[in-house]
Amino acid sequence: MQPYIDQTADFVRRQLTHAEAGHDWWHILRVWNNVKFILLHEQADRMTCELAALLHDIADSKFHDGDESIGPSIAGEFLANINVATEVVTHVQAIISNMSYKASLGIVSFHSKELEIVQDADRLDAMGAIGIARAFHYGGFKNRELYNPNIPPHVHQDKEAYKNSTAPTLNHFYEKLLLLKGKMNTATARRMAEERHVFMEQYLTQFYKEWEGN
Repeated sequence: MQPYIDQTADFVRRQLTHAEAGHDWWHILRVWNNVKFILLHEQADRMTCELAALLHDIADSKFHDGDESIGPSIAGEFLANINVATEVVTHVQAIISNMSYKASLGIVSFHSKELEIVQDADRLDAMGAIGIARAFHYGGFKNRELYNPNIPPHVHQDKEAYKNSTAPTLNHFYEKLLLLKGKMNTATARRMAEERHVFMEQYLTQFYKEWEGN
């Protein structure tokens, strides 16, 4: 197993050398570490989980004109080239195709314990101090307003509305980040999410206080 993991980590690190900082190698490493921690308490196929964690953002659709097929395709081709078993390759591709938050807003026809774990690990990295930093970095990358009190958040979005949103970054807290605690799949991730959720709430309280000049 380990040679496959090592080769995949090297491949992903090279591929994401110039990636946007919220979806770069360090994001992958954090998600990978989250997966390994969750696996200390949850039962699933370790190799599938680790490979999916490493490859889940190899070609994020946000940076490829919304094309959601590129990531699973690149991942599948790479894994096949290093002779990973076909059933593992297919499983990893299915996880990548179905794990994103926007995917959960549409019809999800695939489910596995491995998907639950990798999805939780990725969602945890969108919460807390790191999640706040990533949100504002991506907002800056897209030249979005920090906050606009005249543009309210739209909490119950469908997949297309979520993908096409150009709202201020602070809206993203209400449209996704604050919802993640309630969407964790595993008991382990639910425990991990608690502190991060509280931190985000505290951050918002301070943000609004400073916005008003207090």
